[in-house]
Amino acid sequence: MELDWLKRWNTYAPEKMAIKDGETGQAFTYHQLYEAAVSRAMDLRHRFQIRKGDRIAVLSTNDLEYIVLFFAAQRLGAILVPVNFRLTYREVEHIVTDCRPRLLIYQEAYAGIAKQLQEANKIPQINLMGSYPSDVDQELDFSFAGQPSDPVMILYTSGTTGAPKGALLNHEMIFWNSINTTMRLNLSQQDRIVIFLPFFHTSGWHVLTTPLLHRGGSVVFLRKFDADKILQLSEAEKATLLFGVPTTLEMMARSPLFPKCDLSRVRYAIAGGEPMPLNLIKTWDQKGIPIRQGYGLTEFGPNVFSLNEEDAIRKIGSIGFPNFYIDAKVVGPSGQELGPNEIGELLLKGPMCMSGYWENEKATQETIQNGWIRTGDLVRVDEEGYFYVVGRKKEMYISGGENVYPPELEQVIRTLPGVREVAVIGVPDEKWGEAGTAFIVKDREDLTEADLREHCLKNLAKFKIPKVFIFTDELPKGDSGKILKRKLVERLPR
Repeated sequence: MELDWLKRWNTYAPEKMAIKDGETGQAFTYHQLYEAAVSRAMDLRHRFQIRKGDRIAVLSTNDLEYIVLFFAAQRLGAILVPVNFRLTYREVEHIVTDCRPRLLIYQEAYAGIAKQLQEANKIPQINLMGSYPSDVDQELDFSFAGQPSDPVMILYTSGTTGAPKGALLNHEMIFWNSINTTMRLNLSQQDRIVIFLPFFHTSGWHVLTTPLLHRGGSVVFLRKFDADKILQLSEAEKATLLFGVPTTLEMMARSPLFPKCDLSRVRYAIAGGEPMPLNLIKTWDQKGIPIRQGYGLTEFGPNVFSLNEEDAIRKIGSIGFPNFYIDAKVVGPSGQELGPNEIGELLLKGPMCMSGYWENEKATQETIQNGWIRTGDLVRVDEEGYFYVVGRKKEMYISGGENVYPPELEQVIRTLPGVREVAVIGVPDEKWGEAGTAFIVKDREDLTEADLREHCLKNLAKFKIPKVFIFTDELPKGDSGKILKRKLVERLPR
């Protein structure tokens, strides 16, 4: 297994553009990226004594230097720890206390947190992003220290069910994710994409950035989501792929630039996170861009399932089939494998599984059992073998003794004209044990609760219909654009 991707592409296509800052226009060819990674590795070893197994924490928005660090750390066998720059000091302190990095590299905007961490003896050394020598005349053949099973990165989960845990990703996982992605999405060296998800998120790295760099393609990145800018850059850079979640793809479709923007080179848009509404699929389809629904998680993949674009409308809501080198099964409470249309937990097996959680054997053993990773997601498989995510095990609620799965309700409610966004959660109820509360973002002012109830009565069993409907201006979202349901609890009437 070849791990030194940059050295290979420095030989095969040295003048091909590898990465580009979509805001400044600065770009690196594969030759320049290789040289920069070697130079940075030398600097890390000589100036900071970074050795194999050392952790390097990074507190920064998306940056050219970030990608250089990713490859430089691998040359040393060091482990990169991307830190969410939106976290408070307390939250960042938890991560660095847990992973104990030897070095923190930070952007100037986060100097305050960096200095606090150093003064509290949480970080032995800190370094301002971008401040390293550029001379690479020596040691250009600086050897590559990594092995397939060696850890490359620790990505901390969002902590929706407790304190964040560090998923340990190794070379083998990232390699096989790239192979799966290439085979299912037909990636080639000619592919180009504009990305916006942050590098502390698995999607920022591994949905298309690392697969495309492995494949010799080109990646243009932004520091934050900007619908107009993504459309402009996708046209100017002749992007062949798009990626987002339904929320970001809807915001792009609502941009005044959308109707006139030339996206004719885009083969398809990849949507993840949650089912894409039918009307939004049709909007993009009318633009000539089919939608490929996907599914993944930080701990496995993350490119795990993909729905072929020709099935986007026929199999609305489906995540399709597992990617090539992945086994999947649906099991019941006692671990028995379930049949068609029976709802159970999704288990996955394959070489793109994380090594485990960083120094957390208990959580690792609870999640990975007999080689299978427990996703915590409830799914069903139809008679044709297409998978559907029904909800998270922790999001399902029981109303009057019946299981209720919020994604089913959300998908139905979204089909009512006038509904832009919806999220359903279960809340305690004196009569039914639990009952649904639906948060609605309107697309038109005359939409009423009566309209919603009538629509639900026509399309849902009575026990599934939310008891309460709450209109709101916006829904809380995470960095990937997914709705944060745990924050909706704070908006419940007291």
